[in-house]
Parts: sequence; structure tokens; C-alpha cells
Amino acid sequence: MRTLLLMNFLVFSIIIIYYSILTVFGLYYRAKDQSSNPLKDYPSVDILIPAHNEAKVIKKTLEAMVKLDYPGTIQIYLLNDQSQDDTGDIAEAFANTYTNIHHIRVPDGQPKGKSRVLNYGLSISKSKYFVVYDADNQPEPLSLKLLVEAAENTQNAAGAVGYVRTVNADKNILTRMISLEFQVFQLLMQSGRWFLFKTGSLTGTNMLVKRSTLDLVGEYDVYALAEDAELTLRITNIGQRLPIVPEAITWEQEPEELKVLIKQRTRWLQGNLYLLEKMFTSFEYYKRRMLVHSLQQILVYVVFLIFLMISHGWFIAGILGYSSTTIQMPLLLTWYVSYLVYTSQLLSAQVVEKTASPINMFIGFISYFTYSQLFIFLFFRSLFYYIRARKKGEIICWDKTIRF
Repeated sequence: MRTLLLMNFLVFSIIIIYYSILTVFGLYYRAKDQSSNPLKDYPSVDILIPAHNEAKVIKKTLEAMVKLDYPGTIQIYLLNDQSQDDTGDIAEAFANTYTNIHHIRVPDGQPKGKSRVLNYGLSISKSKYFVVYDADNQPEPLSLKLLVEAAENTQNAAGAVGYVRTVNADKNILTRMISLEFQVFQLLMQSGRWFLFKTGSLTGTNMLVKRSTLDLVGEYDVYALAEDAELTLRITNIGQRLPIVPEAITWEQEPEELKVLIKQRTRWLQGNLYLLEKMFTSFEYYKRRMLVHSLQQILVYVVFLIFLMISHGWFIAGILGYSSTTIQMPLLLTWYVSYLVYTSQLLSAQVVEKTASPINMFIGFISYFTYSQLFIFLFFRSLFYYIRARKKGEIICWDKTIRF
């Protein structure tokens, strides 16, 4: 038992040190002067916006698209995937007003989901680059220009990845927690990995990809619910890079109700379970080029969960008097350091992003006990549905996030 405890303590300590290092270098990269490096000629870009029943948000999204300040040619494709609301009417009105907006009705097909819709959009567009925005996104005017400049000025780049901010962050405590999560894990950790390893991950939206790269790695995997993570691994495998561009910002709506968040994150986790299944059945994912991404997946969705469960188990056992002090103390120390690192990440991200406020700082202190513990429930919920679907030979359906 002591040996098992020591192994638990050492491995968890290594994980904590690793994420602490990522945080420090992420903060450093985020604070650096990221001056724009203009191009002589700006290549053409196709904007792909998958949409299914997005009437609540699509007008603001298309309004933001026409305000993009980009010196080159852009073509905007609203990919209407069998919408039953007013999405088509709104898109048609914009297409009749702006010559570079195209309302595309995507033919019905299987499997349902974003990947199939994006593949159809790629089949009818032809620019050097394409950028994906979700249907609720409102990119800032210079965001596309900054992404293209980063891609063109980075050696062997497959594209570039921007930053997703929460437009409804102040709505309630849940949206504030999601916003803080994105500030740390979608930007700070990304920035740290880019600075240290020159590797970035696609984020599903506000991401630019070179069309010639897809010619090399193939189109989107239509069975991957986490299509961005899956494509990231294939891009990394051919030695191409995805620079992180924090100043390329898009604003996105996040779930305002817990039940909506649970459905969204269940889909995300099922997508990552699909990726983990691929990893554990092929050594292809452990090549040197993909090692950082592969280890990231395993650390987050396997190792971290195991040690979190062990820590919670021993904590409860200690309260009930079933574990000795010599066993409790190292685990309590690990738990305390984990809380300290996690909270420091949230607070430091708030300082860098200028989102610090009394309520956000309070949320930073309580998130470990509340929001982050939701991950355990979500993981086992997702695992249950994933295994059930695999046993029945069913295709896991794309679950659309409800807009407000």
C-alpha cells in the first residue's frame, strides 16, 4: 500500500509540475508583444460556417463576418444543414445583399454532424485557406488577418489557431466558470505548449487551415465528434505546425444552463473517447511528432481522472476513519498542491486577460470544488453512452448545443 501511495504521489507531482511549467510559459507568451507582421499579398480565404437551426444567432454572426477587415479575397459559405427554423431565410437575405456570402443548402446524409457538413463545404470552395467559425461566433474585425499573417510567417505552418472568448460570460455563475476555463485551458495551456514545443491544437472554431494540408492528411473524419482534436493529430503527424494567435479573437456563446452544458460536454468527451480508442489500438499516435498531443489526451482523460478518484477516495476514507495519518498526509498534500496550482492558473489568467473582478476571483477559489468536479460525472456519463453505442454498433449522433 505504501508503494502504491508513493507512486501515486510521484506521478501526480510530475503532472502538477508539468502543468505549472505550461502555465508559466503560457503567461510569458501571452504577455509578449505579438506585433502584427503584414504581408505583401494576402491569399484568398473561404469562411465555412456550419449551421443547423441557428436562427437565434446567425444574423449577428453574418453581420460580424461582413465586418472582417481582411486585405485579401474572402468568400463566406453559410452551410445550412437541414435547418427547420428561419436560418435559411436569414442566410438568403444576406446572400442577396452581399456578393461574397453564399447560402449553401447541404444535402441530407449520414452520419449527421459538423464533420460531414465541413467536408461538403470544402468540396464546393477553392481558396488557399479555409477558416471555420461556429454559427454563434462573432470574430473581431482583425482576427482573420492575424491568423493568416501567423500562418504565412511561420515556417511549415498548416494554418493558425485563435482565441475563443465568451460573449455571455457575465450572464450567470456557470458562464463565468466556462469563461475562466477557456482563459486557462483553451488559451494559457495552448500558449505554453506552443512556446515550449511549437505545437498547437485546433479548437473547432476560429481556426485557419491550409487547403493543401488537407490534400495530404485527408478530409474530416465524419465519425469524430471531436473533429478538431482528431485532425490536429493527423496534421502534427506530417510535421506541420499550428501557431497560437491570442490576439485573433472570436466571441462565442456558451451554455447558460447546466443541462445544456452537460449535453455539450458529453458530446465533447465522447469525441475524445473515440480518439483515445484510436490511440490505444495504434502505436501510430506515439510517434515523436504527435507525442505531446497524445500524452495530453491521456493525461487529461485517463491519468488525471484516475488520480483524482484516488485522492477523493482516500480523502473520504480519512474522514470515515479508514486510513492512517501516514497515508493521509501525502495525499492531502497532493490535493492541496493541486488546488493551489489550479486556483493560481485561474487567477493569473484573469490578470493577463484583464477579467479580474471580485466575483471572478471568488469563482476562481471555488471552481475546484464545484465546476471542475463535474468532469468526473461527465466522464462516466460519456463513457456509458459511448460503450453502449459501440456494443450496439450504433453511430454516436451529433448533439447540437442549444442557443439562447
